[in-house]
Amino acid sequence: SWQGQRVWVIGASYGIGAALARRLINDGARVAMSARSRDLLDAIAEGNDALVEVLDVTDAASVAKAARRILAAWGGVDLVLIVAGTHVEMRADTFDLARAKRLFDVNVIGVLNCLDAVLPTLRTQRRGGVAIVSSVAGYRGLPRALIYGPTKAALINLAESLYLDLAPQGIGVYLVNPGFVDTPLTQKNEFKMPALIPADKAAELTLEGISDGEFEIHFPRRFTNLLRLLRTLPYPAYFAAVRRFTSP
Repeated sequence: SWQGQRVWVIGASYGIGAALARRLINDGARVAMSARSRDLLDAIAEGNDALVEVLDVTDAASVAKAARRILAAWGGVDLVLIVAGTHVEMRADTFDLARAKRLFDVNVIGVLNCLDAVLPTLRTQRRGGVAIVSSVAGYRGLPRALIYGPTKAALINLAESLYLDLAPQGIGVYLVNPGFVDTPLTQKNEFKMPALIPADKAAELTLEGISDGEFEIHFPRRFTNLLRLLRTLPYPAYFAAVRRFTSP
C-alpha cells in the first residue's frame, strides 16, 4: 500500500511524472512534487495536501534547497522518483553541440544533482528507495537518438552501480525503462511509435514494479522485450536489424 508513504516526484509537471504524482495522491501517499513550473504543479496539487517545491534539476543549489524543505517537513523520505528529463531528436547531419550539452545537463547532470540531495538521508535512514527513469533508447544506439540515447545509457549504468552499492544498505534502487509513452515530448515525434501507451498506464506499471521489488521496470513488454533481445545480438546482426525496422 502507498498509504502514508512519503514520495518525492521530481519532474512532476507533465507526462509520466504528473501521472505518477496523481496516482500516488489517489492511493493515499504523502506526495511532494517538483519541476520548473509552479502553475502546472499547483494544478495537480489543488485540493490535496501535496507539497510543491519548484526547482531546476540543472541547478544543484535549487535541488538542494527543495530537498531540505521537503525533508524538514517530513523528517525523512520513503521514495524519490527522478523523472525529470528531456528529448531532442538528433542525427550526425544535424549535430548541435549546444543542444547536445543541454541534453546531458538535464538528463544526466540533473539526476546527479538529485542524488546528491537525497543520498545522505537515504543512507542515514538505511531504508527507502530511489527510482531513476531512463529509457529503452539507452540499451543500444538508435537512429534519431544520437545524444538522447547516450544520456539514457548513462542512467542505466548509473542505476546498476547504485543498486550494487545501496541494496546491501537496505535502500531500494529502481530503473524505469519505458518504451513509447504518450507525453508532450513524444507528441513532437514525426515517426510511427510502436506500442504507444498513455502516461497513466506508464505510471501504473512503474508503481506496480516498485511495489513488486523489481530492479528494472520496462514497458510495454511487447515492445521492450524485443529491444532487450536485440541488444544481445553481435554488431553486424544488430545494425542490420535496426536498419530493417527503422527504414522509411
